[in-house]
Amino acid sequence: MTSSGASAALVAAVDIGGTGIKGGLLEGNRILLRTTTPTHAASGPDGVLQSVLTALADIVASAPDGTTVAGLGVVSPGTVDEARGVVIDAENLGWHDVPLAEIVRAELGLPVGFGHDVRAGGLAEWRYGAGVDAEDLIFLPVGTGIAAALVLGGRLLSSGGYAGEIGHGGPAPRRTSSPGADLACPCGATGCPETFASAAGIARRYEMLTGTSVDGAAEVLTRQLDGDPVAATVWDDAVAGLGELVSDLVRVTGVSRIVIGGGLVGAGDHLLEPLRRQVSTALTVHRAPRIVPAQLGADAGLYGASLIGWQAVRAA
Repeated sequence: MTSSGASAALVAAVDIGGTGIKGGLLEGNRILLRTTTPTHAASGPDGVLQSVLTALADIVASAPDGTTVAGLGVVSPGTVDEARGVVIDAENLGWHDVPLAEIVRAELGLPVGFGHDVRAGGLAEWRYGAGVDAEDLIFLPVGTGIAAALVLGGRLLSSGGYAGEIGHGGPAPRRTSSPGADLACPCGATGCPETFASAAGIARRYEMLTGTSVDGAAEVLTRQLDGDPVAATVWDDAVAGLGELVSDLVRVTGVSRIVIGGGLVGAGDHLLEPLRRQVSTALTVHRAPRIVPAQLGADAGLYGASLIGWQAVRAA
């Protein structure tokens, strides 16, 4: 609450996606305004950049009387170097080595907090959501792709933008003989976890094995519950692949909490219960982590962008 006559300080935040830009004005962890605008990826990298700048300018201009926009928070998909403020590579936006933080700062004249969409979501779940009382956690959204945000010792790990890119790099050895688990991945490898364990990968693999179109991973789960043996194989392999990823992350980091987000978490206990069993069975000397659903849903990136924006305001 501000004193009489004082101006409430807000952050304008955007979470850039391949098809849409989620935006908002936030006061602390309270979203005062939400916007959604097209990314216009078909217009090329410069068109996407203009869409982002326009979205931010419109949000700033929408600040209500009695408030001041103190800073900006911007999060992007792809490989993102927060320290340099650069999008190294974001294929779905056509961006390569784009100094996004500098461009936004020059255009709008405000402090800019800049980050990666998944790491920002992990930061938000840690501060406001399912990890609020944890010192160490991994946020693992499973949707179109698979990536992780690692909070270790109270610090969000970036490693030049490459931390948490666990969806790529080829299959675990025991998965290579599974039918359809050696699909080509856009990263150049084959059988990457994203190709069979992401929500999009589950649907694609089922369609490849059966020739039947499905409405996403949710329909594959429905078919599995109805006794479809191919759907059961596809679903079980996806859960096993996620279990391998989580187990490896726990072995390396020792974290006690895994927060599962993204579209696939909508499967609820049909995903979480077998995943917990997979991880518990795989670990021996390590403690089994708590595996819990994310709480912030599709707003995680927006909350995270706001947190990063406030960091920039305080540092200015």
